Amino acid sequence: MPSFMEPFRIKAVEPIPFPTPGERREALEAAGYNLFRVPARLITIDLLTDSGTSAMSAAQWSALVSGDESYAGARSFERFERVVTELTGFGEVLPVHQGRAAERILLHGLLRPGRLCVANTHFDSTRASVLATGAEAVDLPVPVPAGTVLPFGGNIDLTALEHLLSGPDGGRVACVVLTVTNNANGGQPVSLENAAQTRRLCRRHGVPLLLDASRFAENAYLVGTRSPAHAGATPRELARAMFDLADGCWASLKKDGVANIGGLIALRDPELARRCADQLIETEGFPTYGGLAGRDLDALAQGLLEVTDPAYLRYRAESAGWFAERLERAGLPVVRPAGCHAVYVDAGRLLGHIPPHELPATAFAIELYLAGAVRVTELGTLVFGRPDPAGGPDLPAPSELVRFALPRRVYTSNHLEYAAEVAGEVAAKVSAIRGYRITEQTGALRQFAATLAPLGGTESGHS
Repeated sequence: MPSFMEPFRIKAVEPIPFPTPGERREALEAAGYNLFRVPARLITIDLLTDSGTSAMSAAQWSALVSGDESYAGARSFERFERVVTELTGFGEVLPVHQGRAAERILLHGLLRPGRLCVANTHFDSTRASVLATGAEAVDLPVPVPAGTVLPFGGNIDLTALEHLLSGPDGGRVACVVLTVTNNANGGQPVSLENAAQTRRLCRRHGVPLLLDASRFAENAYLVGTRSPAHAGATPRELARAMFDLADGCWASLKKDGVANIGGLIALRDPELARRCADQLIETEGFPTYGGLAGRDLDALAQGLLEVTDPAYLRYRAESAGWFAERLERAGLPVVRPAGCHAVYVDAGRLLGHIPPHELPATAFAIELYLAGAVRVTELGTLVFGRPDPAGGPDLPAPSELVRFALPRRVYTSNHLEYAAEVAGEVAAKVSAIRGYRITEQTGALRQFAATLAPLGGTESGHS
């Protein structure tokens, strides 16, 4: 059993389904081999995402009852605004229904065709929002030499950033974004020192620095545990130090808001905030509710108070580390060090016989479902690859990762033991696994709706 203990008691339970092997196979075929399209009633352990899948606390459920549903200027907004301002220091606060709305509104207010949005790594929806403006998304992740484990593998490459800002394309850079933690790059944190140096470069070149702060509290906790210089600071103090370096942020509060819906935009610039509010009114609702019910705003305000509790964050980090160890014991190459919100497996390394254009990360994720109804997310070529303009195989993603996301306060160690056992069964038969091809795809976020088909040969689960 793990050395850590969940810092909460369970007051309500939900039955878990146990579909048979035949039901799993039929569901997968009906879904076009796309795990997003498999019904939740046919999933035993759902590690697809940590977004919107949290279990709310008793205090959050109580907050729902006291929500003020006034259309404009509700008490629930006043509480939400006060909590966000105290947490971040930003004076302009706009609620939205989720993170994608926040990044779409804010990036549309900053970008235009021909401009560049530079990030440590853009996640899939962020990249789609950038491309929708006609701008270009540039990723500058810190290089990690082979065999090296970095405590802050989510950092931006400062040398590359300075070269870009000082070079001929520097005038095209509209903003720099730090995603904390870096979800597309193994869930690794960004150090305060890296953020401070990024801030200095941005100021020198007159470029705003923004945070995708969806997992701000987990990033702050990892800073406190991995950086001796900040060992005495609380997660809330470290989170505020990160916010103080930025000109603004957006966040999906379905992560570190510890709730099932909601997001925000928070800024220093009143004029930019006004432009964002104009877009928000057109697409989300009045700026004091932003597409959310008053009860949601109250639950989010409470969640933002709870999420920086050191005991809770210690549980998140230690449970992720414990789960990573279990997956490694099962024979899986795990991205190290583990973060908080997920454990990442290098499916490209595990399935070296499957080339990227045959989607090895997807193949591994599908086998997990077939073996034990465990659902995870592929973060490989299906998500981050690109169709070849010349008509050849897809241009590969930088890596073929599979993310085992950890919903907040939902699964116990026994549930994760089961997931690790299923992963071990799949790891024991990797040579029999075959790749997949895309049979239908649409849009920049093709992974959500694409249909796939297994490639030839006989493998577990297919014939």
